[in-house]
Amino acid sequence: MPIDPHLLALFTLTTMVAMLTPGPDMLFVLGCGIKGGARAGLFATAGVAVSEAVHVALAAVGLAALFQAAPTAFTVVRVVGAAYLVYLGVQMIRHRDDESADVPESGAGMSARKAFLNGLFTNLINPKMVTFTIAFLPQFINPELGQVWLQFAVLGAVLIVLEFLVDGTVGVLAGRIGGWLRRRRSAKRRIDVATGGIFIGLGVKLAAD
Repeated sequence: MPIDPHLLALFTLTTMVAMLTPGPDMLFVLGCGIKGGARAGLFATAGVAVSEAVHVALAAVGLAALFQAAPTAFTVVRVVGAAYLVYLGVQMIRHRDDESADVPESGAGMSARKAFLNGLFTNLINPKMVTFTIAFLPQFINPELGQVWLQFAVLGAVLIVLEFLVDGTVGVLAGRIGGWLRRRRSAKRRIDVATGGIFIGLGVKLAAD
């Protein structure tokens, strides 16, 4: 197997928990689903997933070459990435929702094509997503196993599958989930705190390793 099974399991669990947190991607897919129905929600998810595949591919090509040329760079990237995860965790715990930032209500219809393109471009040009990908994925790479690019590919595939499972479900069930999120600010807050704690713990653990 080209990847450490323990790291793969940890990556899958951490990614699933992070995706269950109602963040920008989930709210975007939710809005598309509310406006254009289940089809628009699924295509919005597809657009986000394709952009994430691009981010993973760029990270794989660039970082794999960097790790091969300068092995010590892996340690630097991993420590910096771990510190960034801790920073994200702290921000999630400290964050307070703006009471006016509600989930979008039903509005004019949205075509599947428009939903896909919006999902693709808004996520593709989001510098936070690029930074997160570069910081997050190397934490679960073991250069000693070789084929770093293949390890990135496996992690990317898991990421995209989970994207479709979580956000795709949100897009299909947009109406009900939208109402739930509007009523459950306290639940979202608890999820944010829990996810922030996981990110902090993960960053500290991986930096120590």
